Amino acid sequence: MQLNATEDVDANLATADRLTRDAAKRGAELVVLPEKWTVLGRGEVMAAAAQPLDGPAIRWAKALAKELQLDLIAGSFVELVEGQSKTANTSAHIGPDGEIKALYRKLHMFDVELEGTVYAESAREQAGTEVTLTQTAQGQQLGMSICYDVRFPELYRELSSRGATIIAVPSAFTLATTRDHWETLLRARAIENQAFVIAANQIGQHPPGNRSGGRSIIVDPWGVVLSTAPDSESVIVADLDFSLLDDVRKRLPALRHRRPAELYSRPAGHEDEVNA
Repeated sequence: MQLNATEDVDANLATADRLTRDAAKRGAELVVLPEKWTVLGRGEVMAAAAQPLDGPAIRWAKALAKELQLDLIAGSFVELVEGQSKTANTSAHIGPDGEIKALYRKLHMFDVELEGTVYAESAREQAGTEVTLTQTAQGQQLGMSICYDVRFPELYRELSSRGATIIAVPSAFTLATTRDHWETLLRARAIENQAFVIAANQIGQHPPGNRSGGRSIIVDPWGVVLSTAPDSESVIVADLDFSLLDDVRKRLPALRHRRPAELYSRPAGHEDEVNA
């Protein structure tokens, strides 16, 4: 799903509801929303709109997933965490029974300067501490991640080593990084880990003037783009053929060829201990 979230929480929820229902009508059994679909704008507004796990965003997600009988990766929302001074950037997997199957809190904070705009997520948000794998109603292992995480391939290798066959990447990728890096990074993560990648991005301008690049995308384990969103709020769908995934992993067993993790983390100066 691709949407243009603003500081109007009710309007954002209404758009998410409409697009999720559209996806279900088109046969979707798994729906992924973008990062911060509930609110996206000025830091103080987002902090004020933070919600606990029993707030309206998750209540909506639980009710709709049950009504439509689908797995819903509720993008990410600004979570008000009890006992914590900072909010969390939290993604929730809701199953067709309407229950929370998994929660993932973004591991990597987006603290950068791009084209004169400073992004400082860590000023308001607390980074997560756990890698999260969940399972869909169809029995597929799904790895959870959020936006900037995609630049850290070690996270995705850990997810694939734990059995992930699908990886969700809800995002609010900036216009500049979408234009230059988005598709390349996502196809790389799919190829490296021989998994389907579903990346739902924000599109358009958000207060106070930041812009997201859209181009939401679904990639297969060979790195082939199955579907790409137009430059508008929209839904894209694709059939995930897991026999293809099995075939790719059989024909090119790179995941089985990986050497022990200790080798890759060996300190400098021990090169003589590695056999050529």
